[in-house]
Amino acid sequence: MRIISKKVLLDFYTQYPDSKISLENWYRVVKKAQWTCFSDVKGTFNTVDNVGNKRYVFNIKGNDYRLVAIIQFTTKAVLIRFVGTHNQYDKIKDIKKI
Repeated sequence: MRIISKKVLLDFYTQYPDSKISLENWYRVVKKAQWTCFSDVKGTFNTVDNVGNKRYVFNIKGNDYRLVAIIQFTTKAVLIRFVGTHNQYDKIKDIKKI
């Protein structure tokens, strides 16, 4: 998969250093993946949730952090829309619009 944009991850783990290993692992796994549908994603990350509007929520570092990405299966692209703490995620009013 092609991931857009890794800078979001770098910026986040600069602020939250304990997330670096988990986010780098997520990045490495996703980059190698060849997903064609949600069940492929679920097979790779058992705790991922499809929240609609092509958005998927990944638990990072044992659910300490959350990552929201738009996945375009036909173009093999993953656009990172949000990385944050669980509390920051809980404050999102409409996940389908981020």
